Amino acid sequence: MSDTLPIHAVLPRLLAALRDSSNAVLVAPPGAGKTTAVAPALLGEGWCTGEVLLLSPRRLAARAAGERMAALAGESVGKTFGYATRMDSKRSAATRVTVVTEGIFVNRIQADPELAGVSAVLFDEVHERSLDSDFGLALALDAQAALRPDLRLVAMSATLDGARFATLLGDAPVIESEGRSYPLTLRHLGRAAEARIEDSMAAAIRTALRDEEGGVLAFLPGVAEIERTAERLDLPGGAVLHRLHGSLDPGAQRAAIAPDPEGRRKVVLATSIAETSLTLDGIRVVVDSGLARRPRYDRAAGMTRLVTERASQASVTQRAGRAARQGPGVAYRLWEEAATAGLPRFDPPEILEADLSALMLDCALWGVADPRDLGWLDPPPEAAVSEARKRLVTLEALDADARPTAHGKAIARLPLPPRLGHMLVRAGERGLARTAAQVAVLLGERGLGGNDPDLELRLRRWRGERGQRAENGRRLAERWAKLVAPAGGESEPNIAICVALAFPDRIAKRRDASGETWASAGGRGFRLDPTSSLARAEWLAVAETQGMAAGARILSATAIDSETVEALFGARIETRRSVRFDSATGRVEALRERRLGAIRLSSGSDSAADPAEIEAALLEGVRENGLALLPWSETAQALRMRATYAGIDALGDEALLASLDEWLPGALAGKRRLDAVAPEALTQALQNLLGWDGQKTLDRLAPARLETPAGSSHAIDYGAEAGPTAEVRVQALFGLATHPTLGDGTPLVLSLTSPAGRPIQTTRDLPGFWKGSWAAVAKEMRGRYPKHPWPDDPASASATLRTKKADARNAAAR
Repeated sequence: MSDTLPIHAVLPRLLAALRDSSNAVLVAPPGAGKTTAVAPALLGEGWCTGEVLLLSPRRLAARAAGERMAALAGESVGKTFGYATRMDSKRSAATRVTVVTEGIFVNRIQADPELAGVSAVLFDEVHERSLDSDFGLALALDAQAALRPDLRLVAMSATLDGARFATLLGDAPVIESEGRSYPLTLRHLGRAAEARIEDSMAAAIRTALRDEEGGVLAFLPGVAEIERTAERLDLPGGAVLHRLHGSLDPGAQRAAIAPDPEGRRKVVLATSIAETSLTLDGIRVVVDSGLARRPRYDRAAGMTRLVTERASQASVTQRAGRAARQGPGVAYRLWEEAATAGLPRFDPPEILEADLSALMLDCALWGVADPRDLGWLDPPPEAAVSEARKRLVTLEALDADARPTAHGKAIARLPLPPRLGHMLVRAGERGLARTAAQVAVLLGERGLGGNDPDLELRLRRWRGERGQRAENGRRLAERWAKLVAPAGGESEPNIAICVALAFPDRIAKRRDASGETWASAGGRGFRLDPTSSLARAEWLAVAETQGMAAGARILSATAIDSETVEALFGARIETRRSVRFDSATGRVEALRERRLGAIRLSSGSDSAADPAEIEAALLEGVRENGLALLPWSETAQALRMRATYAGIDALGDEALLASLDEWLPGALAGKRRLDAVAPEALTQALQNLLGWDGQKTLDRLAPARLETPAGSSHAIDYGAEAGPTAEVRVQALFGLATHPTLGDGTPLVLSLTSPAGRPIQTTRDLPGFWKGSWAAVAKEMRGRYPKHPWPDDPASASATLRTKKADARNAAAR
């Protein structure tokens, strides 16, 4: 192997450290050679009698590392040096160094905690802080402490964050390597805010091709941006365009990495997959969009969505370094130089933002009830652990005590996330293992069968596709299917059942005629392109969405009929009876609904609604909207005004609302609307609330009526502007020498009228009126009403409401 790599200068120190202790941390910048040089160097050590596992964060990097080490050793891959990924594997009984993805390692150590036959595990690019890398390291440390003290663990990082890893690995020694030093020039081009990223990237690539030498590596956030940029490029002669992302066939990925066989200048449009672990031959120029697309778990929505955001300082530094791996290079950046300081320093550890369902299940199987009991650089958040535990209970993978069930153990044996593992097991029980496995591959390998949201269409296309990637996917699906069901025939394929089993909370029903908006069982709103063939369906089994939870875009789904929904989830369909008060009508609506989660399947009026619930809804309607909704009679209103005047709080708004449950229910019996309540029932309810003693106190302090010497009775208006007022014919008060007062001694306002009911005088001093202006009033009244008595001294006259003749007849009759 080559001995010109910077890493060779520190390999003796690393080997010495691993002879004396079990763990070490190696910090080596990109280009130092740690990925391909460390593992082969361990094979000559006396303690290294078994296999060396080298963990890589990406399948592309794992395969490239295995192939590179084999090539340097002059062997074909799969002999001494091999690799193993989910879709591809090249290894044999003679393989001593196997490059594996982090997820493959987690599955392996779960199946064999002792890691029999393994002498060392190297965690490459640990600074990327993927969930599988953090978890794999935590499991390896736990296994080392309990079962394998002889196991060597090496954390290899490209950034100077080795101290934290050293502490986690038991104060392990830290060995630092210099990188290969080639000059790197940074050119900041900036970008107009309104410009599309693909237009700006295409322009920058053309500039680089014109002004610089060597191949060009351009970093874009995703496959869609890569394709749109490719459409805008018109490459000069002697240049060839490559794409580089995880959805490509291995052959196309190799072509992007290797030198062009015809010596042409390469232009590689790549996602962040090219940031680390790879050396792209011939690249001298990097064009960086400054953007990255990362998964972000939306805990409120229960789904992971892809978010395009600014790349971190660590990422853009790694990207720029790609240009100077093999010689002097130039990096073009589509932002202003001053903006670099405003970028986040590092990508956040995935464990702080990810769905932890798989982690939680794996920990339960490992025998750790709480994942936070393991060793972590950053322990998983408590809220995320709790949510994951609840989801696994729903999937029947954990019991109520968070212990793995038989079904959970079956899920964990599969190399799939819990939702998809649950789907495969349950679909296998229905004779749909092959279809479920194909769905799982489609959802895990974007691009197979195209990108149409209709999974039925994608599956048909994939089944007819040729090419290594499509064939690998089909073989993978067959392997997965055999894990849950023996080979053989299958019942009629039904993708909808499979998707619904995996994502029961994403069963969705159309909300409009166009098929653009959908309501899901989990309560989230989804959106679909109305031109999609799926838009005509009434129901969808939704697998993937992207965007905000309130209106996430459907990325993949399949039509499902209501009968299948009922058959699958009949046990989850609830019949709900509800009563609701309508403040506009003052009426209670009683409804009977059948619901699947947040989706209403049917509804109608509930004639058998519980009278107690109706009464409670009416009470709540009054409580929330006020007493004015009740049909108060004048008598009741007068009673409440008297109580207010008398200082009796029991009939005030605040007190009545507070005691609503005490006095109102009797008046509501058998009623569904407030205007049907009998006004006299409300009056009686208020009187009952006052009680005998309260009524007596009220009559004393604020009598309802004025009784006159003439025997007439007059209502006292306690709401009058002038104060408590009684309207009385003046003759009814003849013979009254003192002014009438209320219980507290306050003079009653007397509104005195003529025999015809016209106002004569308002007074609070009746004796004063008799002695004062009465003479003038009497003189005027004698002219208008000569038949009625108008004495000169009313205080000593007899009260009467009759004419003088009627009084005379009455006296004669006596």
